[in-house]
Amino acid sequence: MSQLAKIFTRASSGMDAPVVIIEVHISRGMPGFSIVGLPEGAVRESRDRVRSALMNSRFKFPQGRITVSLAPANLPKHGGRYDLPIAIGLLLASEQLKSKIKLDNFELYGELGLDGTLRFTEGLLPAVIAGSQAKHNLILPKQKADQYALVHGANIFPCQNLLQVCEFISEMSDVEQLAYQSADEHTSYDSDFSQVKGQHHAKRALEVASAGGHNLLLIGTPGSGKTMLAERLPSIMPSLSNNKALECASIYSVADRAIDISKFKVRAFRSPHHSSSAVALVGGGSIPKPGEISLAHEGVLFLDELPEFPRHVLEVLRQPLENGKIHLSRAAQQVVFPARFQLIAAMNPCPCGFYGDGTAKCHCTADQIDKYKNKISGPLLDRIDMVLSVPPLPKEVLLEKNTNDAEKSKTIRKRVINAHNIQLQRQGKSNDNLAADEIEELVELNQANKQMLSAAIDKFSLSARAYHRILKVARTIADLDNSDSVNTQHLTEAISYRRFR
Repeated sequence: MSQLAKIFTRASSGMDAPVVIIEVHISRGMPGFSIVGLPEGAVRESRDRVRSALMNSRFKFPQGRITVSLAPANLPKHGGRYDLPIAIGLLLASEQLKSKIKLDNFELYGELGLDGTLRFTEGLLPAVIAGSQAKHNLILPKQKADQYALVHGANIFPCQNLLQVCEFISEMSDVEQLAYQSADEHTSYDSDFSQVKGQHHAKRALEVASAGGHNLLLIGTPGSGKTMLAERLPSIMPSLSNNKALECASIYSVADRAIDISKFKVRAFRSPHHSSSAVALVGGGSIPKPGEISLAHEGVLFLDELPEFPRHVLEVLRQPLENGKIHLSRAAQQVVFPARFQLIAAMNPCPCGFYGDGTAKCHCTADQIDKYKNKISGPLLDRIDMVLSVPPLPKEVLLEKNTNDAEKSKTIRKRVINAHNIQLQRQGKSNDNLAADEIEELVELNQANKQMLSAAIDKFSLSARAYHRILKVARTIADLDNSDSVNTQHLTEAISYRRFR
């Protein structure tokens, strides 16, 4: 005599959550417990966790030959999420549990403790989203379940232990369904632009960059406020939509990072150290995990001391800056992570940092300065829309006390959101995401503007990519001015942001 049970769950494969059918078969023969279907170490170890959890929950561990199949067989399975469905499958197959609910409409997730406690499992958010889209009910650990309440339409039943799941399946007791929780529309920020003294030109550049999603390089002496300005950029950026916020939260879930529900719609700000490796930046590992560029998706990636990053590390940014995603190929699997971030970089003007500050501190030679700047490759610079010089703060401004007259982030954010909405209504995306033919169609140049651009191309040796990025920045400046057309003033300001040498 043999018994068979089927339970549904989902695997983790990058940002995807493919359905996994767990089949549990108990037959006569020599006692044994085998798991098939490309299980990695943590999945194979579930045999011992499930055995102890069943016995400590006052169930009998089935005798006989036990075969657990994780289908599809060619999909790698990793993590502890399969413990609960395997345990329920064993109880159903051994007839210790009678299901009075239709399990075909349920998906089960959760790692089991030896006492039967359900533990939090990393990377479940993409599975919760996929399960809700499939109109399935979900049983998962109660620990940290609040983050899943942000998924609209998800029928989630959080449980504390194996016994509670069994009582729910046999309808001996009810489990309170997790109520949908809408994200707070009134987001709060830790920092504000009113805290920055002076630097009005830099604030204007950051406003333009934020409104159009443009990449920006800040060049200035130590202490001029580059990092302080960059850290306040998220406070003037438009809040994330629900779908975008869920996508960003899913990346954090896959990377096993904490999700702050109070800042669900606030754009991410990631600032990796210059000693970070290429894998830390773009992601990787035997089981691919998102890197800093994916954690900064729809937010800001700030690279301080840009020339101090190894050149080969910076070069890996070139493709994601263009495509907005990163392809990771490993022996076991190939995954794609989203990586549409806004690059904000900062650097000193020379190795010592004091070139052009109006003092005699700098003793760098022209060759040393050129060598320092040449650490950043031309192709990467070509992908940076705006380059801005941040001068040292005059002592008169530094000694002044901050007043309430300083423009707050809230005021700047209103202008940015207005420009952002203009772009969405006109083309359905931000200016930085426009293709070359789209931006040329949106920006009509008269003869005088063509001559100005021609002179800029000759003077700065601009590539076709750089030319189109100037047009995109000019279009953003016009949007901030509520102008339907791009005029000479807008183009002049956009060209002024292309000076690096």
